[in-house]
Amino acid sequence: MTVPVLPILPTSVVGSYAIPAWLWAAYEKIEAGGFGAMDRAETENDAVETAIRDQERAGVDLISDGEMRRQGFIVSIFKYFGGLRPLESRRKVGVLSYDGHVFYEPVERISAPDGLGTLKELDYLRQATTRPFKITLPGPLTLATQITKGGPYRDRYEVAADLAPILNRELRALADGGARNLQLDDVFQSFIMDPKRLVEFYDRCFEGVAVERRFWHICFGTLEGFGFGERTYRPLFPTISSVCADQLVFEFANREMAESGLWREFDCPKELGAGVLDLKNFYVESAELVARRIRRVLETVPAERLWINPDCGLARLPRHLAFAKLQALVAGARQVRCELTGAPSTSNRPPSAAPGTSSDKIEPAGTSLRPPSAAPGTSSDKIEPAGTSLRPPSVAPGTSSDP
Repeated sequence: MTVPVLPILPTSVVGSYAIPAWLWAAYEKIEAGGFGAMDRAETENDAVETAIRDQERAGVDLISDGEMRRQGFIVSIFKYFGGLRPLESRRKVGVLSYDGHVFYEPVERISAPDGLGTLKELDYLRQATTRPFKITLPGPLTLATQITKGGPYRDRYEVAADLAPILNRELRALADGGARNLQLDDVFQSFIMDPKRLVEFYDRCFEGVAVERRFWHICFGTLEGFGFGERTYRPLFPTISSVCADQLVFEFANREMAESGLWREFDCPKELGAGVLDLKNFYVESAELVARRIRRVLETVPAERLWINPDCGLARLPRHLAFAKLQALVAGARQVRCELTGAPSTSNRPPSAAPGTSSDKIEPAGTSLRPPSAAPGTSSDKIEPAGTSLRPPSVAPGTSSDP
């Protein structure tokens, strides 16, 4: 198979995609035991197709399967682990907070004899799309934050030390199966995560994994819009420059592009996947706003080492907004790409737009690109969403959207 050549300033996603209404309904049915194995497989396949087609239609260069089989960034991974006992949530009423997490207690050494389910994702992706794609997994320290000490483990670092070889086996199997782009996701909680240990565990996970590109997405998580710690990458530098990852995927847009100068300040040699879509905001960015954010990052990162992506996964957004934001991402990247190459920019329409249609009007059937409160044509980043919960019944409160 011919490998597509990516343009300068390639566009990508972080991992998860928006969940359609019918899939939320299916989650409830699955949770209640109302789906058989074939029902669930058909539903998951349809959900993956939805995520793939939306990304293709928006014009994204490197896509994912939307993590549509996982019912949550991190929680569904735990069903593959042996040696853990789920603990009852400490808080079940009132405002959702950190003590509403589902935690796990080790009763023996953690194992995953049947893998973590990603080979099925790879097999389907290879049949479903001709686009380059990546497959993501949570990092060992992020998984360990929902596992208590106890049993054979004195602390979470010891837990992560047993999770790293499990992830390494999964990544090796993916690489052997033909995956070319693999990513680990970590929610950086500076108060419990030492940068040196984070790098060490990432490197352990990718030891012996031969792929085209190794991604590392580090974000600050989201608990109904709230982060998990101080939202700064500075403590990671300069240590993070030594990691074996080819690309670091960071969130910037929701922090008004703060710290985009770290690459120049620390002379970081890594590629940067720059988050230029704010996913903690229901506002749909314009292509020009995306382009301005990209130009800001180009002040410190060479174009040949810069990729363009959302801040994090898209699972916490309604589908019509996620799609519209991806359209803006592609159009903004194309605008700056034309400026860099000197190519004429005859239209801001993404590649999937039918001739004669506006790039702002392609949308999933029956949806509107803007929430009722968003004024068309506005350029402010400050429109605040109503506080609704987008979590399916089986997703533990406080987990990250992504990745």
